[in-house]
Amino acid sequence: MTYQAPVDELRFTLEEVAAVGAVKSGGAFAEFSEDLTFAILEEAAKLAGGVLAPLNRTGDLQGCTLKGGVVTTPEGFKDAYAQFVEGGWQGLQFPAEVGGMGLPRALGVAVLEMIQSANMAFGLGPMLTYGAIEALLAHGTQEQRDQYLPKLLTGEWTATMNLTEPQAGSDVGALRTKAEPNPDGSWSISGQKIYITWGEHDCTDNIIHLVLARTPGSPEGTKGISLFIVPKFLDDGTRNAATAIGLEHKLGIHGSPTCTMDYAGAKGWLIGGENAGMRCMFTMMNSARLNVGVQGVGIAERAYQQALAYAKDRKQGKAIEADGPGPHAIIEHPDIQRTLAMMRAKIAASRAICIATAVAADLAEHAEDEEERAAAKRREELLTPVAKAWSTDIGVEVASMGIQIHGGMGFIEETGAAQHLRDARIAPIYEGTNAIQALDLAGRKLSMAGGAAFEELYADIEQTIESCSTSSHPDLPPLAERLEDGLDALKEAAAWLNTSDPADRLSGATPFLTLAGEVIGGWMLCVAAVAVRRRQKENIGDPKFAAERIALANFYAEAVLALSPSRVDDITIGYDMISELGFEAG
Repeated sequence: MTYQAPVDELRFTLEEVAAVGAVKSGGAFAEFSEDLTFAILEEAAKLAGGVLAPLNRTGDLQGCTLKGGVVTTPEGFKDAYAQFVEGGWQGLQFPAEVGGMGLPRALGVAVLEMIQSANMAFGLGPMLTYGAIEALLAHGTQEQRDQYLPKLLTGEWTATMNLTEPQAGSDVGALRTKAEPNPDGSWSISGQKIYITWGEHDCTDNIIHLVLARTPGSPEGTKGISLFIVPKFLDDGTRNAATAIGLEHKLGIHGSPTCTMDYAGAKGWLIGGENAGMRCMFTMMNSARLNVGVQGVGIAERAYQQALAYAKDRKQGKAIEADGPGPHAIIEHPDIQRTLAMMRAKIAASRAICIATAVAADLAEHAEDEEERAAAKRREELLTPVAKAWSTDIGVEVASMGIQIHGGMGFIEETGAAQHLRDARIAPIYEGTNAIQALDLAGRKLSMAGGAAFEELYADIEQTIESCSTSSHPDLPPLAERLEDGLDALKEAAAWLNTSDPADRLSGATPFLTLAGEVIGGWMLCVAAVAVRRRQKENIGDPKFAAERIALANFYAEAVLALSPSRVDDITIGYDMISELGFEAG
C-alpha cells in the first residue's frame, strides 16, 4: 500500500488549528512563512512517500542482525538514511546559530509525523537524536556543543538515550551502572543497559550515547544519578568500550535495532554536572514524549490510509443503498463508513493536540512577552502527557480498526495491516508508560501553578464554545452544546481528583487522561470548524474540504464528546472498590 503524506491536513492544522503563525511575532523565525511551510511539507512528503514508505514492509520482514558487535539494518535503510542526511532534515527545528535550519518545532513535528507514518522503525533513529541535541543545547558545555552538535544536527551522527536496566525501568532510581573518575577529567562507565533504540547500526560513522550512571558516593535513588556522553568512537578514531551484545526480538518495529549495550570501562564525559542526570534526562524525555505522541498519529494515519484503500477495493455483500445486485465495495456499507469516520476524526484530533503542544513549546521559548512565555510553558507542560498518551492510545485503536476493516485479510501478515498494530503497540509503553503520563497529568499538572494551567485551558475552550454557539452556520451551535458538556465533565472530574485521597487519585488517573484527550481533541476539531466557516465566508479554500471538516467535528461531537459525562463515573469509582478484588503481591 502506498503512503501519501496528508500535506493539506498538516498545513491546515499548523496554520488554522494550532495557529503556528503566532510564533512569528517573537522574531525568532524571520524566514518562516506559509509559503516556506508548504514547500518544506511538500519536500518531506517526497522523502516519506517515495523513499521511506516502500522500506516499511522490508524492515518488518528482514529486521536487523547482530554479528560481532556490529548491527546491519534492513536492506535500503542505509541509503534512505543518507538521503535523510542530504536533505538536512535532522536540524530543521534547531537554531541556525548552532547549525540548524532555525524553524519552529511545530513544523518539525509535522515533518516527523510523515517520517513516522512512512516508516516508524526508521523514524526512531532521528527521533532519539532530537532529544540528545536538546539535552546538549540545554545542559552541555560550549566545548561539548562544539564537539558533538555539528554532526548530530546534520544527521551524520546519531544519538541514543541509555536509561533502562534489567532491574530499573520506570524506577530509574534503581539503576546500577557506575562511573569512575579518570585523571584526565573523563569518566569510566561500566554496566549494562537494555532496550536501547538504535544503540548500534550501520547508517552513520559514529553514535553518541547519553548514559545515566552513578558516581562514587552519590546519594541513593534518582538524586544520585549523573548523565554522561559516551561516543562509540573516540576523537582519535579508536573504538570505545561500548558494545551491543544483544538485539531484542520484538512484537513490532523490527527494522529498528533495539540493543542491549555493555559498557566495560567506556570513556565518557559528564554533562550537566554531577548528580544532575535526571534534570538532563528529562530534557530528552520531554522531547521524546511529544515525539512518541506524533508516532501514534503517524501510525494511525498509515493504518487509516491502508484501510480506506482496501475498503474501496474489497467487494463483499450488497450495500443497502447501492445500485446493482452486488457484491459492492465494502466502503458502501454504513458500518464501514462509520469506522473510517471514527479513525479519521481521532487522527485529526490527536494530530492537532501534538502540533498545538509544539506551538506552545515554541512560544514558551520565543514569545516576546515574559507572561506569554510563562503561559505557553504551562500549556506545553499540560498538553505533553496528553499528546504522548492519548495519541499513542489512538494509534493502537486506529491500527486495530484497520485490521477489522480488512477482516480475515487483516489478521494474516500478507496485507501488512497487522504490522501497523504490532508497531503501534510499543508507543504507549516507552518514554514513560501512558499510566505514568496519566499520573503526571492528574497529579503535578492538575495542581501546577495553583491550577492556573487548567483554568487557562478552560477559558480557551469556553471561547471556542462561544464562537460555535453564535455562528450563523446551523451545524456549529450543536458543537457548542456537546463541547460544553465535555468541558463540564472535565471540570467535574478535575475537581474530584483535587479533593480525593492519593489512592483514589491514582486509580482514576488513566480514565481522567482519556477524558482530557477526548475533550481537548474535540475542542481542536471545533476550532477547525470555526476556521473553515470563516474561510467559507471569505471564499477562501476548497468548499468541499470546509464542509467535510465541519461534518467531522459534528461526528466526533456526537460519537465521542457525547460520552464525556459518563466518563466521570469511571474516574470517580475510587480505590476501595478496586482493592476489594484482592490483587496482592506474592
